[in-house]
Amino acid sequence: MTVPILKVTNMHAGFGKAEVLHGISLEVMPGGVITVIGPNGAGKSTTLNALMGLLKANGGIEFNGQAIDGTTLEERVMLGIALVPERRELFTTMSVADNLLLGGYRPMKLGDRQWRDGLDQVYSLFPRLKERERQMAGTLSGGERQMLAVARALMGQPKLLMLDEPSLGLAPRVVKEIFNIIERLRESGVSILLVEQNARAALAVADHAYVLETGDISLQGPAGELAKDPRVIETYLGSGKSKSAA
Repeated sequence: MTVPILKVTNMHAGFGKAEVLHGISLEVMPGGVITVIGPNGAGKSTTLNALMGLLKANGGIEFNGQAIDGTTLEERVMLGIALVPERRELFTTMSVADNLLLGGYRPMKLGDRQWRDGLDQVYSLFPRLKERERQMAGTLSGGERQMLAVARALMGQPKLLMLDEPSLGLAPRVVKEIFNIIERLRESGVSILLVEQNARAALAVADHAYVLETGDISLQGPAGELAKDPRVIETYLGSGKSKSAA
């Protein structure tokens, strides 16, 4: 039986006395793409921040069968968990190449002498970044910044990549490109936990999906089945155009 790479059981999290998550449970299987969709304020970003160790959380969090509830952010990074935040948080006054090299902190600390070879791998995924490797990150377009944020996370050779709203604010053509990259990442074997406001695109790329509403999981199941669920269609997909589910 395959063991989940990430298993979350009855996780509560929030800000001070304001609880946002009311005991959610979810799993990510090795090499799988899992998506969490839901309305504004549902707690999707809070979920990722709690899993990354940026917010205090109560409940069970297991990574590769190991309890990581009490571990720090850096310890979770070293275990192989990476988060691409909604704001991307690039070093805007540094070049594309330097941003990527900073992303290689984990394999460098683990003693991988070939960690710089990761540059060639991310450039093959993102050829546009290769063309702009000497350009300052702050001068990139929105789509290029998102690509750089994902590529920088991949430089850390993560086992689990968590993406927070990767299509937010991007043109439809760029959104399609980002989701094509997510498909390619699935083929590489990295596990992905995707929080996304574009519910239609997220369900199309994911294996399994969770609907998060007011801090609770209201629906879950294979992504293809949820995409046909009347409640999901009415609330998040509409008749033709996807509605915002940020």
